[in-house]
Amino acid sequence: MAAEIGIGTGMIALSASLAVGLTAIATAWAEQSIGAAAVGAMAEKEELFGKGLILTVIPESLVIFGLVVAILILGLATGA
Repeated sequence: MAAEIGIGTGMIALSASLAVGLTAIATAWAEQSIGAAAVGAMAEKEELFGKGLILTVIPESLVIFGLVVAILILGLATGA
C-alpha cells in the first residue's frame, strides 16, 4: 500500500509553491515596465545599455528570495 499523505504535507507543498510562484509573477510584472523603459532609453542613447541591463536584472533577485524561502519552508517542515 502507498503511504498516505496528510493535509499538513499538502499545505507545506502549497506554501513552498506559492513562495516561488508569486515572486515569479511579481518579477515579471516589474520587468515588464523596466524592460520597456530600458529599451526606450537605449534607443535614444546607446551608452545607457549597461544601466538598462543592470536595472532589468535587479528584479530577478525577488525570485531568488522566493526560492530561498521555499527551501527554508521545506527544510523546516522536514525537521532538517
